[in-house]
Amino acid sequence: MRATCQCGQLVAEITGETDQIVACHCRACQKRSGSPFGVLAYFPAGAVTLSGEARDFARAGASGAAFVNHFSPTCGATVWCDTPFKPDAIGIPVGAFADPGYPAPVRSVWEETRHDWVAIPGAIPHFPRGRS
Repeated sequence: MRATCQCGQLVAEITGETDQIVACHCRACQKRSGSPFGVLAYFPAGAVTLSGEARDFARAGASGAAFVNHFSPTCGATVWCDTPFKPDAIGIPVGAFADPGYPAPVRSVWEETRHDWVAIPGAIPHFPRGRS
């Protein structure tokens, strides 16, 4: 499986399946994604090979640990995220796969800041706040 930025120079090659897919409605994910929520598919770090030039932006997550976005300095698109809170996992924005058949989220978090018109359907767990 391959995820890329808009210009294609920053790449994540993934072997294996995702551990989880999470829709996050926190304001930081809204700003990171430029949309009402962000969706990340998490993979074991050993299953992800990264290539290309990346820039990093770190912010404090709800746990207090840094949450780091890695993005292309050319087009600005985030291709992966990581945090020392979960050192063995790498999050890949689902949109970076550019696959409309990609599986749906398994949970929805930080719904207290969810836009009123957004509905994440299905029998998945919904959490007002984040969940580790």
